[in-house]
Amino acid sequence: MIRSFIKEHNLEYLENVSLKKYNTYRLDAKANYIVFPKNIDELILLLKFIKDNNIKYLILGNGSNVIFKNNNYDGIIIKLTNLNNLEIDKTTIKVEAGYNLAKLSLETANLSLTGLEFASAIPGEVGASTAMNAGAYNSSMKDVVTRVKVLTPNLEVVTMENKELEYSYRHSFFKEHKDFIILETELELENGDKDDILELIRTRRERRIEAQPLNYPSAGSVFRNPKDLHAGALIEQCGFKGYNINGIEVSEKHANFIINKGNGTGKDIVKLINIIEEKVKEKYNIDLILEQEIIE
Repeated sequence: MIRSFIKEHNLEYLENVSLKKYNTYRLDAKANYIVFPKNIDELILLLKFIKDNNIKYLILGNGSNVIFKNNNYDGIIIKLTNLNNLEIDKTTIKVEAGYNLAKLSLETANLSLTGLEFASAIPGEVGASTAMNAGAYNSSMKDVVTRVKVLTPNLEVVTMENKELEYSYRHSFFKEHKDFIILETELELENGDKDDILELIRTRRERRIEAQPLNYPSAGSVFRNPKDLHAGALIEQCGFKGYNINGIEVSEKHANFIINKGNGTGKDIVKLINIIEEKVKEKYNIDLILEQEIIE
């Protein structure tokens, strides 16, 4: 049924495919289908079919904040990579959901636009980064997003203003309403000095190389930082640096990073996360909040 629909409407797709290159943990889970809508009309057409037939689905960005728990995703994964139009009008940026955020950060820097320096090493796509309020260095998407174009659960295209997005630390309206899909984000940046902007990006990159295990597959910070504390320090103080389950390891370099040093599975990552949560709760009576999303 799914294959027939996809072929009938000439949608771009892959079938029975490994997700290894579609998630930054490089987990070798499988997907029944990955579909790449070429435009918003195709996305609406696909979602109507999915909803009418009660099919499981997932909108997947760059896979830089997800854990595929099982060896197979038994539904349709939708990649918005083809929704990648970019318009720049002075300091106003309109960018579709599938555009790479780090690429956008560097492109705006080279145009002497300041405001997206924090995003220069965030590997996510714009839509997913907008939805999770991605950030670094005490800045985040909420600081630059003015409005978003959204597809509602009723498959209507509407615009939502920043004040409606319920932004907080690594959180937004979209974390609680996953059936709302971001199509386009509008950002407002400021004019700045190109050399200063690029120098800030360069120095931060050097600090990341020193502090983070960038040479192994990971999905960035595992837990949110508790108020006035650092999750990495709590995990390290519990003795977890180097703790390993089947090649899935708490980084020796930064304890709030879990890295894949072999052919670990999503279940191994989830098991390690649960162990860390239990120990930190036991020792400090703190409930760590997971920043990454577990996909069943």
